Amino acid sequence: MTVLGWILVVVLFAVGMAGAVYPVLPGVLAVYFAFFVYGWFFSFEPFGWFFWILQTLIVVVLMVADYAVGAWGVKKFGGSKLSVWLSTIGIIIGPFMIPAFGLVLGPLLGAMIGELIKGESLSKSFKVGVGSVVGLFSSIVVKVILQLVMIVIFIIWIVAF
Repeated sequence: MTVLGWILVVVLFAVGMAGAVYPVLPGVLAVYFAFFVYGWFFSFEPFGWFFWILQTLIVVVLMVADYAVGAWGVKKFGGSKLSVWLSTIGIIIGPFMIPAFGLVLGPLLGAMIGELIKGESLSKSFKVGVGSVVGLFSSIVVKVILQLVMIVIFIIWIVAF
């Protein structure tokens, strides 16, 4: 059972890290769930209230930042609320519709369509679309860093305590 427990924890960490890039996967929630899997297979004893508060705070910050950073990219490049919504939808459905390039083209096209619907020029629409991609990649960097911090804290906690 020890091997199975560790396999599940590592798989959840891998799914979480993949989810930082591929938004259809659960991302941070997979990393967070790995802590529970560890507790169920081994022990919750190393995890005190401070561990859970710290990790939960990181999860909340990450979820809020994920949306905020993506929206920031669109807004920074002059986009509207409609473009924020359509770029977010594009991030979700893009990888399904265009498997190889959908992660980039989904938000780009979503933001562009939003601006074109609002009556903006093609050049401004493209600029806002680029902003959505900049926001997406910035969001990915933030997610990868914070999820790695969560995993490192977990490792330190189980080794030190």
